[in-house]
Amino acid sequence: MKRGFYTIMGAQFFSSLADNALLIASIALLAELNGPAWMTPLLKFFFTASYVVLAAFVGAFADSMPKGKVMFYTNGIKIVGCLMMFFYDWLLIPGMPTYTTILLAYAVVGLGAAAYSPAKYGILTELLPPSQLVVANGWIEALTVISIILGTVLGGALVSPGVSTTLLAIDIPVFDTGIDSPAEAAILVIGAFYVVAAIFNRYIPDTGARYEQQARNPIVLTTHFWHCQTTLWKDKLGQISLGVTTLFWGAGATLQFIVLRWAESHLGLRLDKGAALQGMTAVGIAIGAVLAARFVPLKNSLSVIWVGIVMGIVVMTMTMVSWMPLVYGLLILIGALAGFFVVPMNALLQHRGHVLLSAGHSIAVQNFNENISILIMLALYSAMIKADYHINTIIIIFGGFVSLTMIAVIQRHKYNQSKSNNLHLIGMDKH
Repeated sequence: MKRGFYTIMGAQFFSSLADNALLIASIALLAELNGPAWMTPLLKFFFTASYVVLAAFVGAFADSMPKGKVMFYTNGIKIVGCLMMFFYDWLLIPGMPTYTTILLAYAVVGLGAAAYSPAKYGILTELLPPSQLVVANGWIEALTVISIILGTVLGGALVSPGVSTTLLAIDIPVFDTGIDSPAEAAILVIGAFYVVAAIFNRYIPDTGARYEQQARNPIVLTTHFWHCQTTLWKDKLGQISLGVTTLFWGAGATLQFIVLRWAESHLGLRLDKGAALQGMTAVGIAIGAVLAARFVPLKNSLSVIWVGIVMGIVVMTMTMVSWMPLVYGLLILIGALAGFFVVPMNALLQHRGHVLLSAGHSIAVQNFNENISILIMLALYSAMIKADYHINTIIIIFGGFVSLTMIAVIQRHKYNQSKSNNLHLIGMDKH
């Protein structure tokens, strides 16, 4: 790999680490403020909303300047959101519950993440040839998942009784920090990781890729985005990879909260222990991502779709296990299946997007669809929690939906191939 790839990996690692640690700290802060249980998945909902609302604009922004600069500026927006959460009591709106400020602050972090994403993935297609995209995605996904593991565990550790007591006991002479809760202390520490990510962003190389002058008129941008959207969905290879990744990210975001609630109600674990279980799933994703990078070339990326069906079935077996070693093994297996089939799909989607559109615009289309899926699935999950569905019922519904949807995607791919064989286009440059 080119040297700049490792700088990108470092920037992505620390930024993602902070994002995931901040989610756990936000959940803890909501609990401290007596927020209702159904409010917890809305944190991710508000974080994700920016990906959808800004989809027509972030692609043009990512292509308007070198990607390293875009990542630096948008990481700065995340820092602002983190500070807003730390100073939440300064931002209270009269007449509104205190916990709504937490949702607003995490939404700002989501705004930074939405603008950050087209640059962090788009730069891969500028820096590397198509033949290295699966390997690059394997490493990026594996590293991202490691950051999810460590970030989730870090967030859980920072709000745990032992660590939070130590943090709150720190006394700075002649300076009153005003920190009086475990979540506030955790958020301050997490902010330091965003600063480290910003330092890495400053050293990302300029790939030399330049695009035509980007429009600034919102109507023109929206029209162009819709053209990009329809182009990728009409492409017989693009629509399959986009359909799979759209389902995966919606399911993955929902599974994150399902595991926390399952750990609490089914296994009797508190938040920091439940966060560690999320880390087991992330370990599996890292394993699956590395295996995919090693054994699945871009040409064979569509051969792994069936793994999604198996993943949905395995998810449903969560309702039958409570012995902790088996719990760990099951969550690692679920993660490994997910990582093994999503990495080739991501690589294929990036390749087709780069061929048909541009680096920034193709990732913006991908983010729009994937995050629409996240919003819908989190809203449904939140509604089921509010309606007091048992967690086992939710898991069965969730796993069954994943398997049935993947079967539908496979049937669609077979239909496309019966009309016209497009597999020879995988790996080709502009055509």
